[in-house]
Amino acid sequence: MSRSAPNIIITGTPGVGKTSHCEQLAERTGLKHISVNQVVKEKECHEGWDEEFQSWIVDEDKLLDAIEDEVKRGGCIIDWHACDLFPKSWIDLVVVLRVDTETLYDRLTERKYPEVKMQENIDSEIMEVLLQEARDAYDEEIVVELQSNTAEQLDTNLDRIEAWIGQWKENNGVST
Repeated sequence: MSRSAPNIIITGTPGVGKTSHCEQLAERTGLKHISVNQVVKEKECHEGWDEEFQSWIVDEDKLLDAIEDEVKRGGCIIDWHACDLFPKSWIDLVVVLRVDTETLYDRLTERKYPEVKMQENIDSEIMEVLLQEARDAYDEEIVVELQSNTAEQLDTNLDRIEAWIGQWKENNGVST
């Protein structure tokens, strides 16, 4: 099934700016922002609440079922800290946002993350866990690593992704 617009995952450690990127990109391009956290809550795609990490335990099968039809139509920006569960056939671009650990610490502290959750996320960023997951799950040419420490970098990232969307449409014979 061909799509008239690409599907993009914007992923990275919590606190890197995924939602900011997704919301602004959706506004600029007309693509649909799919917040996995929202879907998990609203459509009950979870197996309960993890007290220690203060987060839902996601049921990945339910999640995929909940968004499959929409994503297969195309034009979705998927916002989540993981990417390797989404089928390769659904995804045209994977953007892995990265941030320096000092900035990440400040952002997670502002969100009042529990210490154990904060440390796990900082360790994940240091060890490039989500970048490696993306590289392992998708073809190298569709995985892009972008820095997200400042508002200027966010704007530059959005410009770059928007240009990529234009090129994708041109390559796929979609009129803009």
